Amino acid sequence: MPEPVRLSKSQPQQVSAEAIIASLPAATLAVDRGGVVRFANAAAEQLFQSSAAAIEGQPLTQFLPPNSPVSSLIDQALTHDVPTSAYGVELDTPRTGPRTMLVHVAPMAELPGWVVLSLHEQTRALKIGQQLEHRTAARSMTAMASLLAHEVKNPLSGIRGAAQLLGQGAREEDRKLTQLICDEADRIVALVNRMEVFSDDRPLERTPVNIHVVLERVKRLAENGFARGVKITERYDPSLPMVSGNLDQLVQVFLNLLKNAAEAVAENDNGVTAEIGLTTAFRPGVRVTMPGTSSRIQLPLVVAVTDNGPGVPPDLRPHLFDPFVTTKPKGSGLGLALVAKIVSDHGGVIEFDSHPRRTSFRVMLPIAKETIGG
Repeated sequence: MPEPVRLSKSQPQQVSAEAIIASLPAATLAVDRGGVVRFANAAAEQLFQSSAAAIEGQPLTQFLPPNSPVSSLIDQALTHDVPTSAYGVELDTPRTGPRTMLVHVAPMAELPGWVVLSLHEQTRALKIGQQLEHRTAARSMTAMASLLAHEVKNPLSGIRGAAQLLGQGAREEDRKLTQLICDEADRIVALVNRMEVFSDDRPLERTPVNIHVVLERVKRLAENGFARGVKITERYDPSLPMVSGNLDQLVQVFLNLLKNAAEAVAENDNGVTAEIGLTTAFRPGVRVTMPGTSSRIQLPLVVAVTDNGPGVPPDLRPHLFDPFVTTKPKGSGLGLALVAKIVSDHGGVIEFDSHPRRTSFRVMLPIAKETIGG
C-alpha cells in the first residue's frame, strides 16, 4: 500500500492513482486479460463482503451471478476499445444480495486486454425516480376523481331514481332488473366516493405526532381484525422526535400498508409462519421540496413495514402505486395510490423492496419543527 499522503496549501504533493481509486465510493476492480481480478478498492470489499486480498487473484466470474451481462460488457469494451456502460444491471449473489447496479467498463490503454470495472448501486436514483412517478400517479388520480365526481355521480343519481320509479309499477321479474340497476349504480357511487379523497387538495392540518402512537393504534386494529393470528414484531427507536403530520391520515397510511402485508403473508405456504415487522429509525434522508413551497427539507424519520410473504410480482413492481393496480381478485387498486398521495402531501417519500419472503415498505417523513434542536 502507498505511504500516507500529507497535503498542505503551501506545498502540493504527488498523490498516487492507487490511493485515489481506493477512495472512490463506487466498487472498482481491475481485471486482466484472463478475467482475473488484480485490484479491488475499499468499496469493492464492502460490496462483495471480502477483503481485497481475498478478491484479488480470483476469477471475476466468482463474484458475478451466472450469465451476468457484465461479461458481455467487458467483451464489447475490449472489441471496440471504448468505455461501455449499462444501467439497471441486476447483481444477486450470496455475497452482495439483490442489488441494481450502474456498471462502467473501460479498457486500460497501458495494459492491452485489461479493463477497469466500476459498479455503482443504482437503488437510490431508482427510488427517487419511482417516488416522482408515485406523485404523478397521485396527481392523475386527483384529476380523475374531480372529473368523476362532477360527471358521473349526478347522472347515476338520475338513473337510480328512474329505475326506482319503474320498479314501483313493474312485474316481479322486471323489478329484479330495476333493483339490479340500483345496486350497480350504488356500487359505482361507492367507488367514486372512495376516489374523491384524491381530489381533496386542502392544506394538511399538521401537528407534532408521535409515530409510535400511530403504529400502536394500527397494530391493535390489525391484531383484532384482518391480521388476527399473524405474528407482528416491533423494533422501535424510542428516542425518535415527533413527526410533522396529520394523525388520522398517518393512521390511514400504515393501516393500508399493514393490511397489504397481512394479505401477503396469508399466501404463505404451509409451514411458513406469517410474520410482519414494524421498525422505526432515525437516519439522514433525501432532500425533497415540500408541496406548495420552494423549501427543501430532510426526511430523517423512517418507518418500515416488512412481511415474509411471497413478494410483489416483478411485472407489477414498476406500477405498484398506480391506481387500479392490484393482485387481489376483488381489490380496487386504490389503497397504495392513496398511501402515495398522503405521504406526498406530508412532503415524504415512500419506497419498497420486494423479494420472496421479504417485502419492505419504507416511509420517510419530516420531523416537527418544534423538535429540531430540542
